[in-house]
Amino acid sequence: MIKAVFILSKIAISIPPVMAIQAVLRKTSPRLARTFPYHFYRWLNRTMGAQVTVSGEPVKGKACLLISNHASWQDILLLGGTVPISFVAKDEVAGWPIVGTLARLGGTLFVDRTRRQAAGETKNEMQARLEEGGSLVLFPEGTTNDGNQILPFKSSLFGASQMEIDGEPVLVQPVSIAYQKVWGMPMCRERRTHFAWPGDIGFTEHLWANLKSGPLDVAIHFHPATTIKEVGGRKPLAKHCEEQVRDGLANLLANCN
Repeated sequence: MIKAVFILSKIAISIPPVMAIQAVLRKTSPRLARTFPYHFYRWLNRTMGAQVTVSGEPVKGKACLLISNHASWQDILLLGGTVPISFVAKDEVAGWPIVGTLARLGGTLFVDRTRRQAAGETKNEMQARLEEGGSLVLFPEGTTNDGNQILPFKSSLFGASQMEIDGEPVLVQPVSIAYQKVWGMPMCRERRTHFAWPGDIGFTEHLWANLKSGPLDVAIHFHPATTIKEVGGRKPLAKHCEEQVRDGLANLLANCN
């Protein structure tokens, strides 16, 4: 418990100066502003004791849409500490304690689903971000899962895959993320659900419970990238990504001993 208090204190103390630095970088160096959160997320993962194993080849040097399963708020730190990326999230995330701040740090695009014109505004922002060479993460389940299996992907969230960069369809890369171990011991299915965040408990309570539980081993696998043109449409692309991510999660969980 003492270690959990120490970790939480380090995180709380670090956030204000980090946000101040990022605010300056956004005005003076957009390129550094895109990569600075990546280094901070890596530091956060180390501070929290997360051991991350990466397999596959993440797209580098090109704009890309990453399509990932989503079990917890910690996905943001784990993925964000693997490659320089930004996220697309529902606007209520911005108001969540700590995680909202961390999401803003990474340049998250917040979507207001209650406003009709918000969809067009978000599409324009995503297009601009991709044209700058940035990569964006979408969680097409639309909510968090239990960490053991993914929920159906919503094809409506794949509209961004129709965008073009320099006349070519944007790359789409499925990603599987699996919470495998705690204190170096493989998790059972029931234990894994405690690290997932279904949203029925408060963020602070969930963060505190996770910190007390101990360090995690997490595996992230980057599947081969594709495009909507190669797969044949938005719905086939959603199905393709769902199959890739589901199979990847199953393989990662089966090989965590």
